[in-house]
Amino acid sequence: MTRDREPLMSAECASSGRILEIACDESGYEGDKLIGTTTDVFAHASVQLSGEAAEDCIRELRGRIGSPATEYKANHILREKSRPALEWLFGPSGPLRGTAKVQLIDKAFFVVGKVLDLLVERVGHPASIGLHQDRQAKATAVTLYRDGRRAFSREQWGKFLVSANNLMRVKSRGDVRVLVDAFFHSVGALRLAGAPERVEETLARLVQARPQADALRAHFLDDPRRIPVADPLVPAIVEAIDHWSGGGSTVRVVHDQQNSLSGERIAQIKEIFGHPDPTLLGYVPTGSLADLALVDSLSDPRVQVADFLAGVARKIASDELNNRGTPELTALLRPYVNPHSVWGDDRSWALLKPASSFRLAEDGPGLVPRERSR
Repeated sequence: MTRDREPLMSAECASSGRILEIACDESGYEGDKLIGTTTDVFAHASVQLSGEAAEDCIRELRGRIGSPATEYKANHILREKSRPALEWLFGPSGPLRGTAKVQLIDKAFFVVGKVLDLLVERVGHPASIGLHQDRQAKATAVTLYRDGRRAFSREQWGKFLVSANNLMRVKSRGDVRVLVDAFFHSVGALRLAGAPERVEETLARLVQARPQADALRAHFLDDPRRIPVADPLVPAIVEAIDHWSGGGSTVRVVHDQQNSLSGERIAQIKEIFGHPDPTLLGYVPTGSLADLALVDSLSDPRVQVADFLAGVARKIASDELNNRGTPELTALLRPYVNPHSVWGDDRSWALLKPASSFRLAEDGPGLVPRERSR
């Protein structure tokens, strides 16, 4: 299937009223703990394949990889000896071209963007769905992320990220005041270290946001069942639905089982599409969700294919982020990367971004505000 068939497929679904079903899985997910984990990139893949096509894909991969494993994972296909199988799967004549997309999230940049949204931009809890698209807020996040990493020591920057993540985690251990104090102590330490002018301006605004930080923690205590603001899974699912909805078609999601996707959480995701928050006019999702169901990946080959894509994408993107990428692998991944991925590093994004990213914002890679219907 060619790449240009993707929008035609969506238009066809929209005109016929047919429901388009996608299968999803993730890699690098550790809830709302984003810093100090085993992975620095989160990847969420979605594929639009029939069960038969997915079975054929898995069968072909088994034959090409030649491993006796009963369940295949991304590490099998990432081995050097399996490179031909990877090139077949991701190549222009492979089964994924035009039928798959992956959302990449640099966890550190996600933390920076979220803490600025909540404390400085004061967008409120609906930002947790990941659809706040204010251009100036994005520009501020990109500046703090890029210049902060370069200006401060690894230890100083790391403490800031950890404290920001802990501040936004629903189940962070410790007294509320201790969590808030730790965050503002880390902000103060960065200012004392001597921040570049544009970074200092942002840090100064954060210092003034103590009331917002106290209110944020209070909200967590008042309603612990709300969607965690630092959890990337729900924003990724929302983005996948938006992408595959295309010209207005309705999407049904089949997702690999995930403890965080409880019945209550699924109901909240449906609410996002069924009754968008009125305070987010201009930033509400454009997609239409028919249903979201969880399945065991072993029972659905489509989810297994999504698992392959997510795992491979996360590894390739993480290697590129850390300046150890393999050009051939990165080139294979590019056509599948969602241009609205949450990515702040300009060097690696220049290599990862799909060729179809025709209008990238000057204030940061992968951060073009999407036009949302009101």
